[in-house]
Amino acid sequence: MKRRERLKEVDSVKIFTTDLNGRIRALDVNAENINRIIRNGISFDGSAIAGLGTVDDSDRLLVPIPNSFQVIELKKEKIGVFLGTIYESHGVRSQSDPRAVLERVLDEAKSAGFEFVVGPEHEFFLLTSEEFNSAVHTDMAGYFHADPQDTGEAVRKSIIRILGKCGITFEKAHHEVSASQHEINLSPTDPLSAADRTLLVNYVTKKVAKEYGYYATFMPKPFDGLNRSAFHIHLSMHNKAGKNLFYDADSDFNLSKVARQFISGILKYARGTSIIMASTLNSYKAYVLDREAPVAVGWGLKNRSSMVRVPYSSSPENTRIELRSPDPAGNVYLQMATLIGMGMQGIKEDLDCGKPDIGSAYKKKQKRALDKRFLPKSMFEALMEAEKSKFLKDLLGDYIHDNYIALKMAEWEEFRTHVTPMEHKKYLSI
Repeated sequence: MKRRERLKEVDSVKIFTTDLNGRIRALDVNAENINRIIRNGISFDGSAIAGLGTVDDSDRLLVPIPNSFQVIELKKEKIGVFLGTIYESHGVRSQSDPRAVLERVLDEAKSAGFEFVVGPEHEFFLLTSEEFNSAVHTDMAGYFHADPQDTGEAVRKSIIRILGKCGITFEKAHHEVSASQHEINLSPTDPLSAADRTLLVNYVTKKVAKEYGYYATFMPKPFDGLNRSAFHIHLSMHNKAGKNLFYDADSDFNLSKVARQFISGILKYARGTSIIMASTLNSYKAYVLDREAPVAVGWGLKNRSSMVRVPYSSSPENTRIELRSPDPAGNVYLQMATLIGMGMQGIKEDLDCGKPDIGSAYKKKQKRALDKRFLPKSMFEALMEAEKSKFLKDLLGDYIHDNYIALKMAEWEEFRTHVTPMEHKKYLSI
């Protein structure tokens, strides 16, 4: 069915984009005007969205990507969705568009003969309410539990069904380790498509949860003592003929030289880019021992305590790496761009990743407040690393780098000066 006919079936049409924080922003438009909007874009106030503009330079254009159109079929409504790109003026791409960063990184890699396939893991919590209280859990199930303990199974099935009608297929879905926590893994695809569909996944997940009377959150770590929700990214590299460049039958662990270089780049620049992968105050509360979130900068074979993991592969075509440091609160376009950019820099610098982690990386002990063998322990430490990282500034461009750091500094300062109940408990008696 042609797009024109599908537009007649929907109740509303939205154009999605993201702010620098990664939050979905949506503009409702008149379906009758869509052809004109695709040609010319539609204006919006960039100064009202985090990091996209200032009051003295606020006008931006949101331009729909024609072939991105999808129909999200919920129980009570059908929503037509376009993904959008941001322009300064007609024909001039905005420096503030996070999607443009990923496009540029992919173009640079392609010019060097490299293409990528990625498969992110989408994890989230289903809660009883958006207000945090003692009755917040929807179940007390655990990893791979089945219904009736896993009360979210019906929600996952609905999400998968809706995404399937959008041509987005899933590989597996299950209850995760923590109570009320779920995971959906989709079929691998190219990085730009994976980033685009992540916006749809997050939107559909929240809408479907609401239909069931639940609240879905991608907050990294809502609970003390439980695992976080991660955004693990599986990635493989190919040449233009489709050959997997990470595999080499004659090398240690069957990892090619280019794979080792790619891993090395990730390790070298992990601390300086941590503010992209773990972008919120809450993100750093997840980097704790024995909770399947990485704490040390390192790589390992089939090792879930390592920051970069090389999963078991049954065939050369499936040889890949998995980055375990990101979480779903970040900007997916910047996360994908940074991952690929780090790896490509490792190739350019002809680095080597050294020996893999042996045993649990959690056994490594941090004896100093600043120990660069480990990932940052706080947003402030991550900001200090990002501020001095020439690599990150070159990757993001001056505009996004400076605005992004300013946003995160403001977030940190708000937290730094806020008096918490824990402080009352510990210090009020002084």
